[in-house]
Amino acid sequence: MEESEPLIHSLISPGLIVCYIFLGVTIVASVFMPLINAIKNPQGLIKAIGGIVGLVILFAISYALSGSEVSVKAAALGTTAASSRLIGAGMILFYIVLLTSVVLAAYSLIKDIISG
Repeated sequence: MEESEPLIHSLISPGLIVCYIFLGVTIVASVFMPLINAIKNPQGLIKAIGGIVGLVILFAISYALSGSEVSVKAAALGTTAASSRLIGAGMILFYIVLLTSVVLAAYSLIKDIISG
């Protein structure tokens, strides 16, 4: 087993390097392509900023609704009241977005059925 260890490392290392290069290219593209698109289409940027502001407002509402209770088991794992509140806010935000999307999908479906 020890004799094949250098062979395994020599086969895996180049693959990892290629994956890291692809990851870097993907990160750069995912940051710069939306910026280039926003410069070409400023109206789309305004809509995107509106969406981000809406999500921030929803998160603020979720954070206000979440509790900071920590069970004994969670406290033993290192969960604090602040992290419990953030977790609760994230879950409430998820539920709000999920419920909203289901309601809007059902509304769209019913509207299409009625309008023919």
